[in-house]
Amino acid sequence: MTADADLHTLTGAYALHALSDEERARFTRHLSACRPCAQEVAEFTATTAKLAAAVAVTPRPDMKRDVLRRAATVRQVSPHTRAPRPAGTFRRRMPRLVAAACLALAVGLGGVTVGEHRRAEDTATEARRARQATDELIAVLGAPDAVTRRVPLDGGADASLVLSAARDKALLVASGMSAPPRGKVYQLWYDVDGTMRPAGLMDAHRTTQAVLLTGSPNSASAVGITVEPAGGSARPTTAPLALVTLPA
Repeated sequence: MTADADLHTLTGAYALHALSDEERARFTRHLSACRPCAQEVAEFTATTAKLAAAVAVTPRPDMKRDVLRRAATVRQVSPHTRAPRPAGTFRRRMPRLVAAACLALAVGLGGVTVGEHRRAEDTATEARRARQATDELIAVLGAPDAVTRRVPLDGGADASLVLSAARDKALLVASGMSAPPRGKVYQLWYDVDGTMRPAGLMDAHRTTQAVLLTGSPNSASAVGITVEPAGGSARPTTAPLALVTLPA
């Protein structure tokens, strides 16, 4: 059973529906008396929705036809039952939005034409990498110690930074971002003792995306976003579009 002192750490798990029924009921009662936790749950819920939109992929138009054609040749698997979990254990369950996004991602990347063996292998590899990346994003978002920070952006864009010290990872979820200038890219940075260190590149062709920052955020005091030449820079060449202070 979760101790009262630990309830404040369950905001991310609550937003991801990753609590047992007993823990969820107890935390729901806690929310009515804890405004900071209620605010953080609202932010995590919004971030979850943006994460789902960021990883979703639209299936190709002929996907339905191929699936129906191949369904008749696939042997059905017998129902599998799992042993019941002990009462009070932590159950990791993806929220419906993220589960739907993962399904769309798997279907969109996994559909291949029968007979194209090499293409099928390449697509399967790409799908595995995409699912692994999605699992990592969800793990950070659902970490018990995860905290979220709003990223101030101009032009109506909305972004959130999620940080988990225990997992030593940070995640940026952005939506509505305008495309960078031609030949440019948005680059992420960690501010470590006054030095900006590269932390990854954003996809220049997507206005909604989730990016797992490279490197450790635990020694950084802030995260910044700049516009850099395609391929990125070793040091920032422009003033930050946004600079978010990380929690101590």
